[in-house]
Amino acid sequence: MGLDFTAIDFETANGFRGSPCAVGLTKVRGGKVVAEASWLMRPPENHDHFDYHNVRIHGIRAEDVAGLPRFGELFPEIGAFIGDDILVAHNAAFDLGVIRSGLEVSGLPGPAYDYVCTVMLSRRCYSLVSNSLPFAAEEAGVPLVNHHDAGEDARACAGILIDIAARNGANSIAELYLSLGLALAHQQAFDPSRDALSKQSLAAVAVADGGGPARVLPFRSGWPEEGANPLPNADAEPGHPLYGQTVVFTGELSMARPEAKVRSAEFGARPESRVTARTTVLVVGDGFVASDLRSGRLTGKARRVLELHERGQLIEVLSEGEFLQMVGGYATAGVSGAGRTA
Repeated sequence: MGLDFTAIDFETANGFRGSPCAVGLTKVRGGKVVAEASWLMRPPENHDHFDYHNVRIHGIRAEDVAGLPRFGELFPEIGAFIGDDILVAHNAAFDLGVIRSGLEVSGLPGPAYDYVCTVMLSRRCYSLVSNSLPFAAEEAGVPLVNHHDAGEDARACAGILIDIAARNGANSIAELYLSLGLALAHQQAFDPSRDALSKQSLAAVAVADGGGPARVLPFRSGWPEEGANPLPNADAEPGHPLYGQTVVFTGELSMARPEAKVRSAEFGARPESRVTARTTVLVVGDGFVASDLRSGRLTGKARRVLELHERGQLIEVLSEGEFLQMVGGYATAGVSGAGRTA
């Protein structure tokens, strides 16, 4: 087999990952791009409101998708383009979650997929202070021109995997994963008529049914409360991008810092309260995006991370939006939750 796969990128209308409003797809055969497709769409019914923050990121508005097919109606075409391919995405847990949650709240079954996360591969194969899509794409030699356009983001994701495979002398995903000692991730097929809904879909359905509003936390001035540092969940999925990481939080987050620590520990991370030689991930609030690493709009902890990175410590900076994607957070008005946020 050659280096064959389909790269995928979703943009979402709001903080619920099952609210896709755009998708981009790039098909690769033998390490070469052979086909591309992209669609705008209406998110599933009752989950189709457009949050200001998401619109500000990707520029797609409710009027841009008015009258278009909903995600559930369009998925047969999306699925046909993917076929039996391995799916590749940057922060794949998010994009696979979009498929699952979007189909679940549409009342539709979904197929099984093997998938690859280029965030995980970027961490393994590059040495970047941020593995966000623009930084990884630049390292791969496929710099983004119009970040947050789903088609361009999918193309960049494909370029990252092609570059990483070439650097490792791999002619297929199987060869690449064998050389790196990794196992291919897998999302099971599901049918919402018989299977339990995912945690994210259950929360979104409860909100849509009036069972509980999405939480909007007011701005809290002063020094954020750190709270306790819970132990990592021993039963967490080893393939999750936070698993085994030592995580520190800085800046004003949309959730209380103790809650962020609990959420990270659920996925196998070890939260701590200050940057040390053990730190591998720093999550930055205050509306931080990856470009701030170049502009210098950083907290003291983030500056400390840059210093450690320059000294050779493997440490990564995440925006809160990227963190929310990884933990399946239900973002609300004023909280990052778009398909790509940094």
